[in-house]
Amino acid sequence: MSDLAQDTSLQQAVQWLLKDEALAISALEYLPTEFFPPLFKEAFTGRQTNLVRAMVAAWPFHRLSMGALPTISHMETLKAVLDALDFLVTQKVRPRRWKLQVLDLQKVHQDFWDEQTGGIDVSYTPRVLSQKETTEEQEEQEPECGVKQPLRVLADFDLCGEHLKETDKYLLKWARQRKGSVQLCCRELKIRESHVYTVIGILNILDRDRLQELELNSWWPQGSQAWFAHCLGQLGNLCKLPVLGTQQTALSGNCALPDMKKCVTEPVPQFPNLDCLQHLYMNGIYFLKDNLETLLRCLKTPLETLSITHSQLSQADLNHLPLSLNLHQLTHLNLSSVVLSCLSTGPLRLLLERVAATLKTLELAGCRMKVSQLSAILPVLSQCTQLTKINFLDNDISMAVLRDLFHHTANLSELLLEMYPAPLESYDDTGHVLRDRFAQHCSELMDILRAIRQAKSVYFAAGASLSPEFECDKHACVPSRCHKDQF
Repeated sequence: MSDLAQDTSLQQAVQWLLKDEALAISALEYLPTEFFPPLFKEAFTGRQTNLVRAMVAAWPFHRLSMGALPTISHMETLKAVLDALDFLVTQKVRPRRWKLQVLDLQKVHQDFWDEQTGGIDVSYTPRVLSQKETTEEQEEQEPECGVKQPLRVLADFDLCGEHLKETDKYLLKWARQRKGSVQLCCRELKIRESHVYTVIGILNILDRDRLQELELNSWWPQGSQAWFAHCLGQLGNLCKLPVLGTQQTALSGNCALPDMKKCVTEPVPQFPNLDCLQHLYMNGIYFLKDNLETLLRCLKTPLETLSITHSQLSQADLNHLPLSLNLHQLTHLNLSSVVLSCLSTGPLRLLLERVAATLKTLELAGCRMKVSQLSAILPVLSQCTQLTKINFLDNDISMAVLRDLFHHTANLSELLLEMYPAPLESYDDTGHVLRDRFAQHCSELMDILRAIRQAKSVYFAAGASLSPEFECDKHACVPSRCHKDQF
C-alpha cells in the first residue's frame, strides 16, 4: 500500500473513532501507536475532553507536545490533560502502555503536529541540551534505572503586571500543589511591570535550574534592587538575558509606563555572578551610561551576543569594551541607536580587532557616526572574515567612504546581507534625498562593488528623518539586489 493510501486509511479510521467516543476510549489499550498523534490532535482540537483525558493516561510515547495545538488556551481541555496527569502520578502501578514523562506546553511551529511523528520526537527542541539534561532525558526513557522520575511539564510564561492567562494561573496552582511529583520547567520567562511578590511566587514553583531565558524590563518597584540581584543569583543556568527599557516594554504590551522620576533615583542594579550567560541584550536602558563596566564585570563566561541599543553610553563606557576579556569571543555585536557622534570610535576599532576571528554580525545602525569616525574603523573590517551581516544604516557616509568600505570588505566571502545609508551626496541642502541622484549613486556603488567581489543582498537606505515617501518602517529602504540591478 502506498504512503498516500496508508495516510488516507489512517485518517478515515481516526474520523470513525471520533464519532464514537466511548468506543475510542475502550480501544486505546489495543490501538496501534501510529493512531495516537492524529487521534489526539483531532480530539484536542474538537475539545472532546473525555477522550483527551483517556489518551493522555494511555500515551505510549515519552513526550507529548501540545504547545502548537490551536486550543491549548482552552481551560476545560487543559483541565482534562492535567486530570489525566493526576491519575498517572498517583498510581502505584503504571498503566501498561504509559511512557509519558514530559508534557510540553511550549510554543512550537504549527506544522509540528502535521508531521507523521507529531508530538513524539524530542529532537525538535530549539536549543542544545546540556550534558546534564541529556543524561536526564535518557534516564527518563530507561525503565530499568529503577528510579521513578518526576513528571516534567514544560511551559513558557509572559507576565505583564499581575495579568496571567487563566490557563497559566491554573497550571501554576496545579503544579504548586503537586511539587513533589511534578516538575514545572520554564525555558523562557518574561516579566514586565510585575509585583515582586507575584514573581517570587512563580519562581518558587518553577524548577529554576531549567530557566535559560529571562526577559526583564529596566524598571522595578522602589527598593526591589536587592530582590532583583537575589533573583538572578538563583538562576544558575541562565544563558540569555534580554533587559528591556521602558520604551520597548510599552510598545510590546499594554503595561503602563513607570514614573521616570522614580526610575532615575533608583541605584544601578548589581547583577550577581552570571556563570552561564552567553547572550546579553540591554535595549533602551536608562541607567547604562557610566555604569557599563560595573555591569560587564559580573560576567564569568565569554559572551556570544552583546546588544546595546537605544541607550546612552559615555566615552568611559566605550573605552571599557575592548578591555573586557569576556567580550573577546563575540559572534554578534549590536550598538544600533547608540549615538557615537561625539565620542571617539578608537575603542570600537580595538574591540573589532579583538573579535575579528569570531564576529558574524555587526550592527551599527543609527549611531550617527561622522565620516572621520567611520574611516577610523574601516581598516579592521578586512580582518573580520566571518561576517555574514553588516548594518551601517543611518550614519553620515560619503561616496568616498563607501568606496573605501567596499575595498576593505573585498575578502569577506561570507557576507549575506549588507545595509548602507544613502551617501551624503544624495541629499539636498535641506536634508532631503533627491531620488534621481540617489538612484544614480546606488548604480555607481553597485558597479564598484561588483568589480571588487560577488555580493549577495545589498540595501541602500535613506534615514528615518527624511521625507515620508522614502520611509519604510524605521528606514526608507531602496533595495539593490546586485544580480537583478533593482533600486
